[in-house]
Amino acid sequence: MENTFEELIASYIQNKVGMAEHFLSDSLAMGLKQNLLLLNQQNLLIDAGTGNSNVISYDSAVRSDSIYWLDKKHNNVFENEFFELIEGFIQYLNESCYAGITGYEFHYSLYESGDFYLKHLDQFKTNPSRKYSMISYLNLNWQESDGGELLIHQLNKNQKIAPTQGKTIFFKSDELVHEVLVTNNVRMSVTGWLKSD
Repeated sequence: MENTFEELIASYIQNKVGMAEHFLSDSLAMGLKQNLLLLNQQNLLIDAGTGNSNVISYDSAVRSDSIYWLDKKHNNVFENEFFELIEGFIQYLNESCYAGITGYEFHYSLYESGDFYLKHLDQFKTNPSRKYSMISYLNLNWQESDGGELLIHQLNKNQKIAPTQGKTIFFKSDELVHEVLVTNNVRMSVTGWLKSD
């Protein structure tokens, strides 16, 4: 896995946006996807809001996806494998870049056709604990016509990223404004943050 970890870090250093096409194995991506689809069938996803646990607002004109938080208490085999992968990456990141990451949080994210998330930063104004954002995609055979790209706004050039299965994106939570463009198909990911409390 160290090669994949290094790919993510090296591309981040080069472009402020780390990208590894196969950070998730196919089996892990498919397992997480099946979890998410089952949770959705059971009506366990909740509307996504903006803000933190102290001040949260729900506005479908800003974002319209649904989420479900991952938790070790679930003792789900695929979530546990994902946590092991993230913990390995954090250890590698801390040892190679002295990042000082002490924790993390992740949720499933489901966008139905027509859903989107307008421009935003991931770090809260009143709480700087989120240091890096990570998004791992679960969409097999995604086509350009499906839309739903992650659009990252940079000074020199905006970057549009297709949400293809296994791909993981990594960037500083307080640095890059980004948005999810309107999706024309069901779009799934595991999204979260590496934290320093």
